[in-house]
Amino acid sequence: MAKLTVKDVDLKGKKVLVRVDFNVPLKDGVITNDNRITAALPTIKYIIEQGGRAILFSHLGRVKEEADKAGKSLAPVAADLAAKLGQDVVFPGVTRGAELEAAINALEDGQVLLVENTRYEDVDGKKESKNDPELGKYWASLGDGTLVSQQTLKKQLLVSFLKTKLPTSKKQLKLQNVHS
Repeated sequence: MAKLTVKDVDLKGKKVLVRVDFNVPLKDGVITNDNRITAALPTIKYIIEQGGRAILFSHLGRVKEEADKAGKSLAPVAADLAAKLGQDVVFPGVTRGAELEAAINALEDGQVLLVENTRYEDVDGKKESKNDPELGKYWASLGDGTLVSQQTLKKQLLVSFLKTKLPTSKKQLKLQNVHS
């Protein structure tokens, strides 16, 4: 079976879940190397140019306890990404819940939303890094079943859960990025 790319999917009006690698170095809240953000731009731009609604997931550093969250928010990444895209990036600052769901449901075609650092979920039992099935199911429910991974597929919660647990009769699963 040939690998599918994001170009093989009709993205118009779809909530597209995108696993990106925005694990960038920060010093005093300032990004010191934005190469990973720049690398994701072609994929994100393609999705929004096709009328998709890009919902981006990334981790930033390691978060094991509440104190580790300090300095590990993706807010500076959202601002940098918005500048690079030349448009607003919705950043609700949470990893789950009503606020995130409302922000996603309010997205219009061509808009981008960045979910807060997925490793924030590790504070209460390593839910993200240990592939908690309930968290994976929840995150999968936020999109229309189309997943694009901008980075090499590692054993990450969102990717591994969607690949093995999502009913294919209800949702399409497309893996790969626009560069392939």
